[in-house]
Amino acid sequence: MALEVEDLFEEVGTPGIIAGIGAVVLAPVVIPAIAKIAKPIAKSAIKSGITLYEKSKTAIVEAGEIFEDLVAEAQAELADEEEIG
Repeated sequence: MALEVEDLFEEVGTPGIIAGIGAVVLAPVVIPAIAKIAKPIAKSAIKSGITLYEKSKTAIVEAGEIFEDLVAEAQAELADEEEIG
């Protein structure tokens, strides 16, 4: 049983066909307009992501240094306690 054009019109209906034709006609106008708007937004999001990455990298390095200092202090205190005790 082959799909006939009449069946397509009955299933989709006139509003659906009009909307489809409108989308095909408007797509070449709408897509470039959206691209012009979306490009600066995407670039801004990428720049924010890079900035956040750099700041978090710095914060992680600083946290690592603080942790290393704490470990060194704890080891020094243990060494002092062993010398006394």
